[in-house]
Amino acid sequence: MPDLSPRRRMLILAICCMSLLIVSLDNTVLNVALPSMRRELGASVSGMQWTIDAYTLVLASLLMLAGSTADRIGRRKVFTAGLVLFTAGSLLCSLAPSLEWLVAFRMVQAVGGSMLNPVAMSIITNTFTDPKERARAIGVWGGVVGISMAAGPLIGGLLVDSVGWRSIFWVNLPVGILALALTLRYVPESRAARPRRPDHVGQLLVMLLLGSLTYGIIEAPSAGWTSPLILGCAALAVCSLVGLLGYEPRRPEPLIDPRFFRSAPFSGATVIAVSAFAALSGFLFLNTLYLQEVRGLSALHAGLYMLPMAAPTFLFAPISGRLVATRGPRLPLLVAGVTMGASGLLFAAFSAASSTPLLFTGYLLFGIGFGMVNAPITNTAVSGMPLSQAGVAAAVASTSRQTGGTLGVAVIGAVLAAGLAGHTYTATAFADAARPAWWIITACGLAVLAVGTLTSGRWARATAIRTSRTLEKVSAS
Repeated sequence: MPDLSPRRRMLILAICCMSLLIVSLDNTVLNVALPSMRRELGASVSGMQWTIDAYTLVLASLLMLAGSTADRIGRRKVFTAGLVLFTAGSLLCSLAPSLEWLVAFRMVQAVGGSMLNPVAMSIITNTFTDPKERARAIGVWGGVVGISMAAGPLIGGLLVDSVGWRSIFWVNLPVGILALALTLRYVPESRAARPRRPDHVGQLLVMLLLGSLTYGIIEAPSAGWTSPLILGCAALAVCSLVGLLGYEPRRPEPLIDPRFFRSAPFSGATVIAVSAFAALSGFLFLNTLYLQEVRGLSALHAGLYMLPMAAPTFLFAPISGRLVATRGPRLPLLVAGVTMGASGLLFAAFSAASSTPLLFTGYLLFGIGFGMVNAPITNTAVSGMPLSQAGVAAAVASTSRQTGGTLGVAVIGAVLAAGLAGHTYTATAFADAARPAWWIITACGLAVLAVGTLTSGRWARATAIRTSRTLEKVSAS
């Protein structure tokens, strides 16, 4: 990448953040619209799960392919294609005549989205080569997630109550078109000096693993956990995982390089990303249904209720980025684990949903935790890797996030559906059905705390240095 002026670098960061904004905003806006979509389209709990998981599943399956393809054929080229597809998919979603078509168009969106976030992170990594500048840029990047959290429920609630749920997809159109024009004008083309070859078998195994696992979890409450369909999904998931573990280490350039995971911080970032985003997706799914279906709030009022969670995410994300730049990832991860775990515990053990002050306290704690967790994940994932592998490393981190989000909605939704089977959306029935789900969210927060503590020490950094040197030697040879 050519030497760029500070102003040009900041403009490139802004363009990349625009792509993150529409992808992140799309998920938070959609959660607020779920009850309206359920009523108009006649969807069940599993149907609502699929409107979210069809997107995150395809996204998680293709992120690594998109990252490695961008390193090979050009990051701006892939990023541009992603903007076109995501914007077109958003338009199609707004026109969907049925739930099945909406799910299909969400998958089109996801194909475009898979070309945005990991590629944008790779562009940022190669634009900001100084570690401190890169950490600050990633802090800004994490702050955009907070903006989407803060603005999503409000924008979604306002649009759903005034225009209808289809309008939530219109928000992406002007932002996507503007980002496309600016990308063509200001973002320089870049690619890896020695890009990796495609791994079609590995890609297929990843898609089979994630698809069979997610489908089995979502459909199990209605089909039965011991039904042939669900047992077949479980068998396919196990076989796909075994195939990945056996096939990938033998490839000279695998889709998922097992050597990455010799770095304790990188492995920790992967586990933390899955745990944190599983907790987030489950948290949003539960609270959206609770506020609108049980408390009877409108979409706009539900969005306002969730501001105590969204605002701290927005405020603490840049603070987390600065802390990572100056003191490393440990402190933000410890704060994130404690606050997210405490939030889940309030709902699981103290029935926070039944008391508005406790409800808002739980929202506040979760917002602080999620605001602190994103920057350490991204910075840890890419900072210890050679620049030539930045696209793939960023894609693995993004895949972990989306996999966590997919599993969070699948597992939490399955637990809720099983608990609500044969019951209406009363406060008592919902509280009883949701309690096991809140314990799962609590466990996710504690996983962030434990793994963050174990993988952010001196010995862990030493493994990252050794891994980086190994990868550089392999790339050079």
